[in-house]
Amino acid sequence: MVVFLKEFEAYLSSHLPKAPSFHPHYEDAIAQMLLAGGKRFRPALLLAVVKAHNSLLIPSAYAAAYAIELLHTYSLIHDDLPCMDDADLRRGKQTLHIKYDEVTAVLVGDALNTYAFEVLSESAFSDEVRVKLIRSLAKNGGIGGMVLGQAIDCQFENQPLRIEQVKILHINKTAKLIAASLQMGAIISGQNDLAKELYDFGIKLGLLFQVQDDILDVTQTSEEAGKTSQNDGDKNSFVKLLGLEGTMAEADKLAEELNEQLKGFDTRLYNELSPILSKYLARHK
Repeated sequence: MVVFLKEFEAYLSSHLPKAPSFHPHYEDAIAQMLLAGGKRFRPALLLAVVKAHNSLLIPSAYAAAYAIELLHTYSLIHDDLPCMDDADLRRGKQTLHIKYDEVTAVLVGDALNTYAFEVLSESAFSDEVRVKLIRSLAKNGGIGGMVLGQAIDCQFENQPLRIEQVKILHINKTAKLIAASLQMGAIISGQNDLAKELYDFGIKLGLLFQVQDDILDVTQTSEEAGKTSQNDGDKNSFVKLLGLEGTMAEADKLAEELNEQLKGFDTRLYNELSPILSKYLARHK
């Protein structure tokens, strides 16, 4: 999988959005956050599922992995805006509204959002598969998914929610796009019967991811995290509701459940997902 991720990075670099014009920094701003790196966690999940069940489709699957990374990167750019989290660091770099201006950050986010679906529409799959991929990404990243989660998150700053509501918030804001990554891998590799099981696994994995992020926000510096930390004081974070010790216990519980579910997958899928997830299941420790 490490090899495939290196090839994915090369694919990403060679497929940067092109919009030549006389604008002084539009193209540079579009490329900045994509080239800044990141965990590439969502593309890795998609590619792992494809490699497990039809590795010949990996070259075509790069386009779908790229679409997910485009949508995810747009969400980070908008999440960092002054009207949302007002962060000045992301992926170890200045956020776009700090380096350039707020208008540039908004428009680059908009551009990456729409470009994700252009990439999927031109991917080398049948029309039926393309439609399924577009539907999955749009449904989980849009009005009833990531955007809904972000809306709830912003609306209820400084207004305490119940733990069940916080889970709903983060299932939408974080987990659904991770679940979509696994689901899209199953769609590409023709494993339609597995798509629902992987999606449900991804929801729990995404919830763990957010619980861990809340832990790291209070235990890491901005330099260690590569993004602005200690920044959730007004948010309904798990640490705020459960305390650090309680949140660690919640993370341990989710990680244990996920590890057991992972062992239940077929051998090929286990062998591909396990190396990716091993470091993530325990990254809060």
